[in-house]
Amino acid sequence: MTLTNNINPRIVEGLYCEALVLSDEVRAAFDLSGRIEETGTNEDAARIALSCEALRTTTRMMHAVAWLLNHRAYFMGELSEFQLRRYGRLAPDFPAADPERLALVGQDIRELITATEHFYARLLRIDRSWREPQPGNDSAIDRLRARLNQAVA
Repeated sequence: MTLTNNINPRIVEGLYCEALVLSDEVRAAFDLSGRIEETGTNEDAARIALSCEALRTTTRMMHAVAWLLNHRAYFMGELSEFQLRRYGRLAPDFPAADPERLALVGQDIRELITATEHFYARLLRIDRSWREPQPGNDSAIDRLRARLNQAVA
């Protein structure tokens, strides 16, 4: 298990705690039992917008928490680096909130959705930088090729 300069167990634990708090806020905000009455029975567009954004936002947070749980498992020795790199990816093209639907929901919901998008973007930046090859850290295949080139030359 190698530690890189851009991700370590402390960073993952801090992000995990932040993700749990944010996920709980999302769950509470999108508890549809009271929200439907707020939009009124005749406002179908607002109810549909709220439902769609609730699904998109909770899915975004589930992906974020899953990514963090994979990294926690890696740092606890439960996953190999190969498993983490192969299966512990974030979707780079996860859709952002629909501006037309956002206009139909309350300001507090818009702010929460924006907060989840920013959190997910932070995780994406960390994931990308972690996956980039570090200078001087050649893969086993690269080292083998170098040895073969030296032997042939």
